Amino acid sequence: MPEAGKPDGCVLCFDFGTRQIGVAIGQTVTGTASPLGVIKNHRQTINWDAITQAINEWKPSLLIVGLPLNMDGSKSDFCAQAERFSRQLNGRYGVPVELADERLSTFEAKSREASTGRHRKAGYASDPVDSLAAHCILESWLSTLNRP
Repeated sequence: MPEAGKPDGCVLCFDFGTRQIGVAIGQTVTGTASPLGVIKNHRQTINWDAITQAINEWKPSLLIVGLPLNMDGSKSDFCAQAERFSRQLNGRYGVPVELADERLSTFEAKSREASTGRHRKAGYASDPVDSLAAHCILESWLSTLNRP
């Protein structure tokens, strides 16, 4: 049984971008995460159909959105767009959304990509960097949950 205030089950994580959105899936019970792929936006318009498909497929209990803070912890110019995206997710799907610090996630993703090669999942675009960044964000968020 989950502790009060802690999500239970499946969590989807989004590394928001105007051209594409990296997606990763995680499980709070096991504390594990996997990259899913990227969702390509259309002319910098969010591809809500693809996001709806992912949410319907995975039925997450929580959504995580990477918050692109500056290295000193202050908000970057892009933070407002990520925050807006998180509010839109909550409004459209009624699923709780949390923001998670994504500093250095792209750097970590590029390091992982170089060492492991490209990952491809059916139904998603093939460029894994943003998906691996979402995976890094989600792993970091999962590591903050207290486990017995």
